[in-house]
Amino acid sequence: METFESLVRAEFAPKNVYLNTASTGLLPARTVAALAEAARMRAEGRPLGPLHADVEAARAAFARLAGVPVERVAAGSSVAAYTGLVAASLPAGAEVLTAEDDFTSVVNPFHTRGDLKVRIVPLERLAESVRPGTALVAVSAAQSADGRIADLPALREAAREHGARTYIDVSQSGAWLPMEADAYDFTVTVCYKWLMGPHGAGFLVVPEDFGGLLPIMAGWVAGESPWDSCYGPVTELAHSARRFDLPPALFSFAGLRRSLELLEELGVDAVRAHDLALADRFRTGLAGLGHAPVPAPGSAIVSVPGLGHRQPELSAAGIEVSDRAGNLRASFHLYNTAEDVDRLLEALSA
Repeated sequence: METFESLVRAEFAPKNVYLNTASTGLLPARTVAALAEAARMRAEGRPLGPLHADVEAARAAFARLAGVPVERVAAGSSVAAYTGLVAASLPAGAEVLTAEDDFTSVVNPFHTRGDLKVRIVPLERLAESVRPGTALVAVSAAQSADGRIADLPALREAAREHGARTYIDVSQSGAWLPMEADAYDFTVTVCYKWLMGPHGAGFLVVPEDFGGLLPIMAGWVAGESPWDSCYGPVTELAHSARRFDLPPALFSFAGLRRSLELLEELGVDAVRAHDLALADRFRTGLAGLGHAPVPAPGSAIVSVPGLGHRQPELSAAGIEVSDRAGNLRASFHLYNTAEDVDRLLEALSA
């Protein structure tokens, strides 16, 4: 019988201590094989229909992980593109509430509109800052810089009370924190971090009524019958969120399909328990070394002030972490082990 450990070890064999999933996740072996097969299909001139089928299989797998009907999921490539789509749907003068120092892709398109009122508050004050007239609240579920987790239940209630819509980026939490996308208006993610897919794939979850979005980026793939929508204006947009699809990076979705299959086999609850146990082990070890991380209980991302400068020497020693604004950021995922944590702590104690 396959176990969590046996499934993971069959898929990953990192050559170093890789604690940098918050930047880029490792690819499972099955994903690497799917990418190679997709490339062979192109090289050999075979029909690419199976790659388009991979897009739909990946969409369906993500919908299951997100807890929403597949009809609410659009397939694209980046958070910035979909933030731009949401920003374009807002009327001039609309107020958008964002968190201080959130990831640029989540917030910048609202600023570049030029005619929106973008209000920035500390993450901890986000829910209490929703007020009458707030049109949209945009935030990352887990902060890229330091792993702090937004109080999403409080934000959801505040938004409902004041009639605001919610736009939640789960790029830094999608595999270890339940997405619960049905609880929010819009949920967005890229898939090359915690979902362990190739670069170039992402998803947007929209409400059943599309939340007022206009399909301003619609091309042929956004048609109800894509292959009949290749020339001239699209005469019938998809009846589902597929009307917000962007032309898919077929290789990326071919690989992503397999990565999401692995996550479903393992289960988000098991992944979360594994990831958070390692993060807590690191926090405990840091205390023993006299270091205090940025408070982020329940997060798989740990950020340590003042240690970012050690990233180059750690990398040279075969330990991959990130330097974020002077903080050392370590992120723990399913392919990591207690030995990885201990090796990082040992290196930091030197």
